[in-house]
Amino acid sequence: MILLQVQQVARHFGGDYLFKNAQLEVQDHARVALVGPNGAGKSTLLKMIAGITTPDDGQIILGKNVQVGYLAQDSGLSSERNIYDEMLTIFEGLRQMEAQMHTLEQAIADPDANRSDEDYQALLKQYDQIQHDFSEANGYGYEAEIRGVLHGFQFPEETFTKPISTLSGGERSRLALAKLLLEKKDVLILDEPTNHLDIQTLTWLENYLQTYPGALLTVSHDRYFLDKITKEVYDMSRHTLTHYTGNYSHFLTQKSANLSLEWKAYEKQQAEIEKLQTFVDKNLVRASTTKQAQSRRRQLEKMDKLERPTNDASKIHFHFDIDQPSGNEVLQVVDAAVGYSADKVMVEPINFEVNKQERLAIIGPNGIGKSTLLKSILHQIPFLKGHERVGSNVSIGYYDQEQRNLHANKTVLNELWDEHRTTPEKEIRTLLGSFLFTGDDVLKVVSQLSGGEKARLLLTKLAMNHDNFLIMDEPTNHLDIDSKEVLEQALREFDGTVLFISHDRYFINQVATGIIELSTTTGSKRYLGDYDYYLAKKAEEEAFAQAAEVPVEVSDQPVTAQDNYKASKETQRAQRKLEREVTALEEQMATLEEQATAIQEKMTQADIITKPLVLQELQQDLEKVQADLAQTEADWEEQAMALEEFTN
Repeated sequence: MILLQVQQVARHFGGDYLFKNAQLEVQDHARVALVGPNGAGKSTLLKMIAGITTPDDGQIILGKNVQVGYLAQDSGLSSERNIYDEMLTIFEGLRQMEAQMHTLEQAIADPDANRSDEDYQALLKQYDQIQHDFSEANGYGYEAEIRGVLHGFQFPEETFTKPISTLSGGERSRLALAKLLLEKKDVLILDEPTNHLDIQTLTWLENYLQTYPGALLTVSHDRYFLDKITKEVYDMSRHTLTHYTGNYSHFLTQKSANLSLEWKAYEKQQAEIEKLQTFVDKNLVRASTTKQAQSRRRQLEKMDKLERPTNDASKIHFHFDIDQPSGNEVLQVVDAAVGYSADKVMVEPINFEVNKQERLAIIGPNGIGKSTLLKSILHQIPFLKGHERVGSNVSIGYYDQEQRNLHANKTVLNELWDEHRTTPEKEIRTLLGSFLFTGDDVLKVVSQLSGGEKARLLLTKLAMNHDNFLIMDEPTNHLDIDSKEVLEQALREFDGTVLFISHDRYFINQVATGIIELSTTTGSKRYLGDYDYYLAKKAEEEAFAQAAEVPVEVSDQPVTAQDNYKASKETQRAQRKLEREVTALEEQMATLEEQATAIQEKMTQADIITKPLVLQELQQDLEKVQADLAQTEADWEEQAMALEEFTN
């Protein structure tokens, strides 16, 4: 069933279109991602769908009685209630039903009531109906559901009575999302829902959304999240929307294949145009060939010219250089404790080393003290215990997620020029241009910049300073996916050392050579390798710990913890095998779709369309490919369901 439709929708400013002719459809239980570069108009379209603004052209149609829930970017919940009471307001109808049930129970049990048997039976019937409706609406489980969602968003039981007005901005954002999930609207519209969420909460949210009863339409720059949640992608680029089936990774493959086909068609047409034009130029003035030349010219005039294929909006392009290399030992943190007062230690003991050319990611739940640790290393906040030691020839560049390294009243140009007075203005403008600050953009005041523009300006400052040790706190916040990929490549190619905090699991996987995990139980613990390797090691540790706690006996022979651990490893191997099979089937589906597209394109070519026998052969080829694709999709669905059983 179609829940909502976007039909020929546009947003324009004067004669310039942000987007036009946008077509989008959300079906029951759909999982739809809206992707595209910053500034393409994704949030603008979501606000139109949510009914907050209206389109300049076109229309948005909602199905009958379809309820839409909308979470804006960085929106927070405002209320004078405490956390739990605010969540209870969602279930006011159930609570009234519950009160009515209690009233009926008292009436039924009243021994002094003077009523006929007929009235008594009517009372029982009324009670049975309300009890049935109450049970069907999860009346006996809604409070457990509230607690489950609040726990998932890292609100422990002791915080339930905390007034919402006393919460931080990040906590209110998480609470707004929690309330929206509990409301269970038919269509859930989420604009960057992963902001302010740590990795543990992100994982919980992904699992929750997979079983959400309604449809989902989301904008996100978190590639792990998009891959796990979505099954359709609408790409907002070139001022319109293009629809793809499959998750985000499949969309990237398909988009690349489509772009390749567009280039082939464009280049072929350009060659044809050049050939026709050359003939016209050479033969138009010759009496013997002028008619043929005129015919070719008419052919050129009637030709439907293909536009030159383009990628999306301009991408930043840069790299980090160093003025001098550091020593091999870059940083050592010894027996450290971080926090803002001696009686409120966030995490301890913290022990780790950072060596030259390592790229280490610091991870841990929100509030554990990750940013505080970086500020203590930088002497912005003193360590409560322990100390740090910086190696020889180490120069530190710092990326602050709160963007306090920027001066609100300066222009973009002066933000750099004031710190590099001897550098020619042209050179600074060139560097700013590589970060997409062109023309009059460099004269903008910093306070007027968007979050994404400020993030790019901070990266520009880092690139200009040529430090050999980069300390970065959430550098991917506010960056679109294309910009993240450029930053990933720049850090991988960096000849210096990087210590960074991030909740972006894909970014960690692409950049990190090691991971430092902060926790209240162990303080700090270091893992080699990328994020996927970290997950595998954590799974092994958990499996071994569970096996050690629960010995199993079979045929009077006790099974050791090591035996249980081996059994767990077998299960993990089976899961990894299924994951490889699912990936292989997805790649096979992409290949078959490319083949089908290529055949269809060939069938429309001028030299083929007039040959019935060739067309018949191509049609047979197309049907075979489509049959193979249908079978592959069925196999993929079967293996994906099997894999889901493992993960659940």
